[in-house]
Amino acid sequence: MMFMQYVWLIPLIPALCFAIVGFFGNKMGHKMHEGGFLVIAGTAASFILALLVTLEYTGLIGEGGYYPDAYSYSIDWFSLGGYTITIGYYIDILSCLMMLFASFISTMIFTYSLGYMHDQGVRQRRYFAEVALFLTGMLGLAVSSTLLEMFIFWEVMGLCSYLLIGFWSFNHPEGDDKADNAASAAKKAFLVTRLGDVCLMGGLFVLFFAMDGHLEYSYVFNAHNLAAANQDMLFLAALLIFGGVIGKSAQFPLLDWLPDAMAGPTTVSALIHAATMVKAGVYLVARCYPLFILEPNMMLFVAVIGGFTAFFAATMAMNNMNIKKVLAYSTLSQLGYMFLSLGAGGYLMATSMHVDGGAVVIDNMHLFTAGALGYSAGCLHMVNHAFFKALLFLCSGSVIHANGTEDMRLMGGLLKLMPKTAITMLVGTLSIAGFPLFAGFFSKDLVLDVVFEVFEETADFAQVIFVILWVLGIVTAFMTAFYMFRLWFMTFMGNYRGGAHGHCHGESPANMTVPLMILAVFAFAAGFILFLGWEGVMTFRFQFGNFYVGGGEREIGLDVLIELFTNAKTYITIVLVFVAIGLAYLMYVKKSINPGKFNKNGQSALYRTISNRYYFPELYNQLSWKLGYGIAKGVDFFDKQVIDGSVNGLSNSVVGGGDLMSKAQSGNLHTYAAVVLGGVVVLFVAAVVLFAQLGGLF
Repeated sequence: MMFMQYVWLIPLIPALCFAIVGFFGNKMGHKMHEGGFLVIAGTAASFILALLVTLEYTGLIGEGGYYPDAYSYSIDWFSLGGYTITIGYYIDILSCLMMLFASFISTMIFTYSLGYMHDQGVRQRRYFAEVALFLTGMLGLAVSSTLLEMFIFWEVMGLCSYLLIGFWSFNHPEGDDKADNAASAAKKAFLVTRLGDVCLMGGLFVLFFAMDGHLEYSYVFNAHNLAAANQDMLFLAALLIFGGVIGKSAQFPLLDWLPDAMAGPTTVSALIHAATMVKAGVYLVARCYPLFILEPNMMLFVAVIGGFTAFFAATMAMNNMNIKKVLAYSTLSQLGYMFLSLGAGGYLMATSMHVDGGAVVIDNMHLFTAGALGYSAGCLHMVNHAFFKALLFLCSGSVIHANGTEDMRLMGGLLKLMPKTAITMLVGTLSIAGFPLFAGFFSKDLVLDVVFEVFEETADFAQVIFVILWVLGIVTAFMTAFYMFRLWFMTFMGNYRGGAHGHCHGESPANMTVPLMILAVFAFAAGFILFLGWEGVMTFRFQFGNFYVGGGEREIGLDVLIELFTNAKTYITIVLVFVAIGLAYLMYVKKSINPGKFNKNGQSALYRTISNRYYFPELYNQLSWKLGYGIAKGVDFFDKQVIDGSVNGLSNSVVGGGDLMSKAQSGNLHTYAAVVLGGVVVLFVAAVVLFAQLGGLF
């Protein structure tokens, strides 16, 4: 063991950076960017250690790998009511993936921030301290060994999300309206995600009692332990946990907070709402896969939510003119793809097994291994999306930095003025659009393959559901290619339309463009990980006692490419991508097709509905005022009239009684004698009555 025992340092290093920069950042001076260099160095150190741990885990360095078993270490934290709560770290391939891309992309974003946030002066201290704390939460979540420990880091990320979205809340350079928007967006994100977090907390309580007081991964996700538990309680726990996922990963219906969260700095959008935090929900579903696949209806629900969100969010990106919000809707849509893949694959696995006599029995190993491909595809798309979406957001930040606006109608012609930004953003656009051989192409094709395979392997109601989800996935792929190239053409082609101030500042500095170039390499090449055999590594394995049942492996190298391009369904998406790109070119470059022709120049009912986000903000406001405000008034009435009334009534009775008794203290001897005599008479009468009631002498 060389590096595995130092896993705890991976989240600790950025935590120390947070503490140092938070207390002493201003003393580090402008040359150190108020502690920014320290945070970048710490993040890079966490990435290097995560890389070494991954290499050791997979057996590429050290005496021997730990794969496919998980490496875990825990200590007793505290005891409560006969239960012992532990804390520690748990390393498997899913943990390694999360650690690697979270720390690497964060290093790129923090380096980019040196240029993007350079004008913030001493406020850089707050920014770099908060992003360091956020990364602590993300890395801590990735290496946690129990669901309770995971939940703590989950909440740390939620706090940092609120703080960073509202970073412009005070003294924003673009005016008070922008500050108000940032404050409102931060509160909205905090409140909406708290709804999900309450569900998650409830799910953990249910799971805690269903598993006899255990929340450790090594215990909870063992097949025999799951089979021995109450299956109804496990289903309820899974449902509530997924409620937390819906909130954190902004899936339908709790999706409207994420577009508003673009009020924060673009680096925050790249870090939290594209590359890392919203992936926490995907990570949690993948982590809890053994729990979720016990019930087919649970996985069907996950797939339906994911598939519908992918389509629903993509429609809202079709006509939006804000460059960051287009990317925000794209994030929602791509997250939907991940849940669609996990749900579809999990449904196949759930229908291929059952619980019998306290044991999990696999009835159809073919379906089980086929379903495990959904896990592989979902995880691969999670990694690919982290690279190309971080790249796209940072490129949009470069454009905003140079032009002073987020409105694409004020851009155009930036290919000549900002060539590095334009080319790197083109790479990210091609990748997310699923252009052949780019990273997004491989993972998106695998996702759609898995969904179609579920359609082929199921029957009746489920077959109808999954063919609809496959069609939605195909249509979403077309829309994604269209709106992303619409964004790129409007921003970089044609004539420059003046920006916010009538001119463009030109290409961004090297500390912003170099991270773009590095991320562009991964946005193109990350999909080729399949040819290195990592599809077999990045797959789901179910632990039965001391051994694993796995699935999802395919042949590596050229066989993957041959299988991919001999599949007729692959060419459906390829053709749709090319058609979408061509249509966007004709509309926004050649101008031979007028977009206003289809929407009656913005007056059609469909156009207005989509522009207003299907009126979800109004729905949220109505629910808040009618339901939330009504409940708040009821609670306030109960608090004032019942709680305060009881306390005040008791207090008044004591005070009144004291006042009454005080009047007897007159200082007059005759009065005191009369009171004593009266008391004796009352006691005598009471004694006689009681004596008579008890039967007297006889």
